[in-house]
Amino acid sequence: MNTLFDKIWDSHVVQVIPDGPTQLYIDRLYAHEVTSPQAFDTLRDKGIKAFRPNQIFAMPDHNTPSDQQEVINDPIGRKQVETLKRNCEEFGIRHFAMGTKDNGIIHVVGPEKGLSLPGMTIVCGDSHTSTHGAVGALAMGIGTSEVAEVLASQCILQSKPKSMRINIEGTLQKGVTAKDVALYIMAKLTTSGATGYAVEYAGSTIRNMSMEGRLTLSNLSIEMGSRAGIIAPDETTFAYLKGREYAPKGADWDKAVAYWKTLKSGDDAVFDKEVDIDAADIKPRITYGTNPGAGIAIDGTIPTFDGLDDAAKAQLESQLKYMQFQPGQKLEGLPVDYCFLGACTNGRIEDFRAFASIVKGKKKAANVVAWLVPGSWLVRQQIIDEGIDKILEEAGFELRLPSCSSCLAMNPDKVPAGKLSISTSNRNFVGRQGPGARTVLASPLVVAASAITGRITDPRTMM
Repeated sequence: MNTLFDKIWDSHVVQVIPDGPTQLYIDRLYAHEVTSPQAFDTLRDKGIKAFRPNQIFAMPDHNTPSDQQEVINDPIGRKQVETLKRNCEEFGIRHFAMGTKDNGIIHVVGPEKGLSLPGMTIVCGDSHTSTHGAVGALAMGIGTSEVAEVLASQCILQSKPKSMRINIEGTLQKGVTAKDVALYIMAKLTTSGATGYAVEYAGSTIRNMSMEGRLTLSNLSIEMGSRAGIIAPDETTFAYLKGREYAPKGADWDKAVAYWKTLKSGDDAVFDKEVDIDAADIKPRITYGTNPGAGIAIDGTIPTFDGLDDAAKAQLESQLKYMQFQPGQKLEGLPVDYCFLGACTNGRIEDFRAFASIVKGKKKAANVVAWLVPGSWLVRQQIIDEGIDKILEEAGFELRLPSCSSCLAMNPDKVPAGKLSISTSNRNFVGRQGPGARTVLASPLVVAASAITGRITDPRTMM
């Protein structure tokens, strides 16, 4: 096969169980407060210690408030965060506590600290672990029982997925970002189109994409059903990782890069499925439904029922009823109530630079509530160091504290029922941003333009 995925998978096989799964060695386990408590309880009940605690890193992010971080008022969220701290102390695991400079969203902190490296196997009890595949790692979300497996043995039992390569060639249009590329792919393949596959992103568009863009694209791999999304490491990867806190140093760095350069699919690599996309076909995107694949170009219209079978018609009808939209409706120009910039999808420095490029010298619409939430304390410091905070402040925006924030309704940043939010996050599921909340997914540029006009706005009109 000789694919990048095969190279990493095969080098981590401990044993293959006949007619069963593969025992795979795991280089890095990330843990947060939501899915880890039961896993630690499993070890405690069995009297087992963490096998290799130095390869495990933990931090709270889902329940972390973005307005202040002195106290978590929600008793369930507070208990989860406190429990993570106690479990890390008991099992000797590195813990990046809320409010400290090391904290942030786990899928932002991992790459920016150089904890996520090419050739690694990386797991976390969170579906968006696929993010780390952007550095050339095999990264997968796992369940709570599997977190316990890794804590106890630094291994996991997995069935090997099939392989898919998505080739994207050409130059992206003005105003088109990695987020738009991901939303386009999801609409093309559907949210189940990559189920059972590990996806490699390739082609000139990917090679020319920044590291932050690649992280966004890999982050959303799970939203089309993929087990993992991976990008071959190259000079962009090496430049991003060099000098990071946990990245190799000196001679070890040179040795690592020499190995990392071998991590690519061979010219004769055979994939189970290949998909070809022309970058020129992609416009800025928005979603209209209640899954990330229900999307259109920003100047497009919602599909109609024409030609749909009964099941597809019922599904579209249900989504539009919840979203309070109509078949054939154009969404550009529709008033919005909330704008959210952040999440493990778009909470990096490049996303804030993009947002600031649109809002500079303008004023936030009076009718809009905006939450601008960095993905980590490092990102927040970069925003301040670059003066982006001043641009945001002058435009009427407040820079908040690192948190998962309004990506999901597990902290105070909830969108009220019926209100329409345009968001850089990863999911527009029913109630995802709050019970009854309606979510349109978009890029930082689209969210910025919409925050200024108070309506869903094509950023190309403001660039």
